[in-house]
Amino acid sequence: MSTQSSSTFFRTHTCNELTEHNNGASVVLAGWIHRKRDHGQLIFIDLRDHFGITQCVFEQSTTIFAIIEKLPSESIIQVTGCVVLRAAETINSNIPTGYIEIVADDVIVLATSEHLPFPVNQDADYSEELRLTYRFLDLRRDRVHQNVILRSNIIASLRRRMIAQGFLEIQTPILTASSPEGARDYLVPSRVHAGKFYALPQAPQQFKQLLMVAGFDKYFQIAPCFRDEDARADRSPGEFYQLDFEMSFVSQDDVFTAIEPVLHGVFCEFSKERTVSSLPFQRITFTDSMLKYGSDKPDLRNPLVICDVSDVFVDSSFTAFNEIIKNGGCVRAINVMNAGTQPRSFFDKLECFAKNNGMNGLGYIVNGENGAKGPIAKFLTVDRIEKLFQLVSSKCSDSVFFIADVNIERAAKNAGLIRTKIATALDLIDDNHFEFCWITDFPMYELDEQTGKIQFSHNPFSMPNGGIKALMERDPLSINAYQYDLICNGIELSSGAIRNHEPETLYKAFEIAGYEKSVVDERFSGMINAFKFGAPPHGGCAPGIDRMVMLLANEQSIREVIAFPFNQQAQDLMMNAPSSVTEQQLRELHIQLCKETK
Repeated sequence: MSTQSSSTFFRTHTCNELTEHNNGASVVLAGWIHRKRDHGQLIFIDLRDHFGITQCVFEQSTTIFAIIEKLPSESIIQVTGCVVLRAAETINSNIPTGYIEIVADDVIVLATSEHLPFPVNQDADYSEELRLTYRFLDLRRDRVHQNVILRSNIIASLRRRMIAQGFLEIQTPILTASSPEGARDYLVPSRVHAGKFYALPQAPQQFKQLLMVAGFDKYFQIAPCFRDEDARADRSPGEFYQLDFEMSFVSQDDVFTAIEPVLHGVFCEFSKERTVSSLPFQRITFTDSMLKYGSDKPDLRNPLVICDVSDVFVDSSFTAFNEIIKNGGCVRAINVMNAGTQPRSFFDKLECFAKNNGMNGLGYIVNGENGAKGPIAKFLTVDRIEKLFQLVSSKCSDSVFFIADVNIERAAKNAGLIRTKIATALDLIDDNHFEFCWITDFPMYELDEQTGKIQFSHNPFSMPNGGIKALMERDPLSINAYQYDLICNGIELSSGAIRNHEPETLYKAFEIAGYEKSVVDERFSGMINAFKFGAPPHGGCAPGIDRMVMLLANEQSIREVIAFPFNQQAQDLMMNAPSSVTEQQLRELHIQLCKETK
């Protein structure tokens, strides 16, 4: 047969389209050889395209049998044949085309595949390096292919829902100025302006605020963002996408009211059989979240709650905790229902986990039928134990675990680690549920651990609670801001804020963080100048597209839902990026490379 088609079309149907209603029809399909089964006088081909799979049958008596017999998997063919019903015992009800097959009478080879570095007709695990080097093959695998389709559908749904709420889609620049806040910038040298650089935007932050100054009431875009930061399971190095939006004349509540139905609708649409928390989403202050969950990204599917029980141990005979409290520390406790019935090995493993994570140990008390038991119980009076059980709502057969530290922030973090470890060990987390919450009232400032200087703790463009009066009169470390994060199942989906739109308030906020007025004018000239001509109160946030898709696809790594991701070393193994450039290119950009120092 010919290896090149003279036909004006390649297919009459896709490989997911034919059913028993097409019985007897003459059809043309095109796709990849997904699987081939040689039964001697018959060869069965599972033909795959973007849409699905159709079984094709090649009979030994035909002239095309020899062609198919030699073709390797993943070769691309065009098949002409007749739709026939499968025998009852061969029906495959798992696919839409499982009730029919194509008896082929002609085939055209469109492309022949070389030997594959790994099979694509199965979802077995292969090294990430191999998969990313041949990402175009990896994307043929059904799981990854479906993730990319899901991503496209989610973005389309987000766009429809935002437009329905009156948001206008506007694109902001990709080449912009470097920002002194946040992660490291990706810099782009200018050929025209020697020695100067553009930066790829870490986010469209300033531009979307300028759109509000320009009089656009509601803006959004599916925005690419670029940050030179290390990879994590839920963060891709280099670039990511977010649903970026901003609104004028709004309070924090207005922002929440606008975005909650969009995200709730998308998660309900694509959650399959998993449930989604109801509207409105729960709101938790940063302070309460750190106390009750030991994290500003709490997984509320975990029912365990942390309590401060320092009062129970004040002036007690348990010297270790008493001394910690006297030195400004605290004691946190977690009550775990029915944990008192667990074997001793359960407690030993938790203590080992605590020590491996830098803690001195993990004390506990078991609430037993005959009174409190455990290594700490003997140091407490009956009254103190009753007070403890009342504070943590402990019942008989429960166990109370203790985390104590002279550093309150470290105590909170360690308590959060123990909370997660216990819930995981006892299988307390519902994997078939999405639980959303807002974390609000973040501290405006924090101390740099290395320099001891005051710095912004979150978004520098946020409005402080109390406005300029708070900045003028209060201890900076006591000031909260109208900043908020959206959390789902312990993963941060978004950060946002009500913006500091008043020039004098903005100057003062930066002054406290060590920026002189001239520096603010230089680095944020576009925005600060615009504010002087009248800026409306405005705010917004930017939920991460990649993380949303990762959650809805039930994947553990964000790289599984990005078509062409970097590896964990910020490399594109398929395109060999980053790569060297020629001397001519460097000269045009006025760049001279220095030898790397060891």
